[in-house]
Amino acid sequence: MAMSGGKDDGSPMMEMNTTPLIDVMLVLLIMFIITIPVATNSVDIDLPQATPPTTPPPPIDPVRNKVTISVDNKILWNGNPINPEQLLTTLKDSTKLPTEPELQFQPDPQASYDLSAKVLNIIKFSQVTKFGFVGNEQFSEFNK
Repeated sequence: MAMSGGKDDGSPMMEMNTTPLIDVMLVLLIMFIITIPVATNSVDIDLPQATPPTTPPPPIDPVRNKVTISVDNKILWNGNPINPEQLLTTLKDSTKLPTEPELQFQPDPQASYDLSAKVLNIIKFSQVTKFGFVGNEQFSEFNK
């Protein structure tokens, strides 16, 4: 029976088996590739920061303020749109008034529950003491 590359006369093969040598060389090559640090050539550039247009905070009514959440998941302070950060600062400012105004909370029945919970957490964090829910009668029946 003949071996590949050998002769049929029974004499031993005189060529060197290079398969193990190639395997070891490939393993070493992979190890060198893995251990080479990644070349990170970067140029630091100070880019100008875009400042979003700031809207003035809505006015605080000294008697009663109302926070509502609309169907399209907007937070409204006395009918004016407001973001959560402005809501927190406005609530904290209202607690610093000589007499703290009453805060009413009325989410729309179709408003997001998640946003309602976040707004309630903001109200709790601001430490408002005069707080009440308005319009709970709209939630008396679930099939409406």
